[in-house]
Amino acid sequence: MNYWLYAIHPAWMWVVFVFTLYALYLGIQVRRTRTATGELKKALVKQKFGQRHYQLGALLLALMTTGSIGVLGIEYLNSGKLYVVPHTLVGLGMTVLMANAAALAPLMQRGKEWARYTHIAIALTITVLFGWQFVTGIEVVWEIINDYSNSTS
Repeated sequence: MNYWLYAIHPAWMWVVFVFTLYALYLGIQVRRTRTATGELKKALVKQKFGQRHYQLGALLLALMTTGSIGVLGIEYLNSGKLYVVPHTLVGLGMTVLMANAAALAPLMQRGKEWARYTHIAIALTITVLFGWQFVTGIEVVWEIINDYSNSTS
């Protein structure tokens, strides 16, 4: 069993989580830019928060889907089966949510407020679920470390 492969997913998802927090920051700045007026609005527009948020969102979607599907491949390679546990199901659900949040981008660009609010609700849900995934992910990592320790003893 290649235990080192298991290290890829937690490290990968940490990067995704940090990028998710940065995307949240950029999204807040986009909203701030949209509601600003006068000189403040001019200064905020120059920072291109909307473009940066959009580009980071595309990267996040790619990283999230690759990380979620990739870990299933690693699991199957190492154990010959897939474990259907809450951590796995929530992770796959988060991937679906991220795809849906990204799918709202064209509607938001056309000014549909309901799409913006739905996008924000989905993004906040993903961020909260990431916190839960961190806790359950640490438990999974400890199980893998214990399995590795027992197999080398």
